[in-house]
Amino acid sequence: MLSIVQQDHLTVKSELKLLNRVQQWFEQFCLQHLSKLDWSEGQLHRLNLALAEGFTNAVRHAHHTLPPETTIDIDVYLWIDRLEIRIWDYGKPFNPDAITEPEPGTLQVGGYGWFLLRRLVDQVVYERGADGRNCLLIVKYGLQKQQ
Repeated sequence: MLSIVQQDHLTVKSELKLLNRVQQWFEQFCLQHLSKLDWSEGQLHRLNLALAEGFTNAVRHAHHTLPPETTIDIDVYLWIDRLEIRIWDYGKPFNPDAITEPEPGTLQVGGYGWFLLRRLVDQVVYERGADGRNCLLIVKYGLQKQQ
């Protein structure tokens, strides 16, 4: 049974201006812990972009009708074989399977984030928690798993 190597937690308000703080917190975590497991710089950039997409979606969509003081919780878990990011919001649940992927070669405003997110990482799961919050789980496996 694998155990968690490291974990961290951040709570921020629903404000897009806090994205830089969220990304700096995550980068610091990565610098401290992921280098020990031979994660590549490319993997870290993809994870940071996935985190940014998940956070901005929570602010723009899940919390768009809620006060900016409404918090978003972010957990990061480093396992020996993967990194997990969990983004918790208080918005209404949505069905990601109901989103249609934009046609290649077409341009539209919005609608690309969910599909970008799924291409950046190995697993994306969206579910409603028992506490009434939504959880976006983002998983990226380490190099040893990908080989």
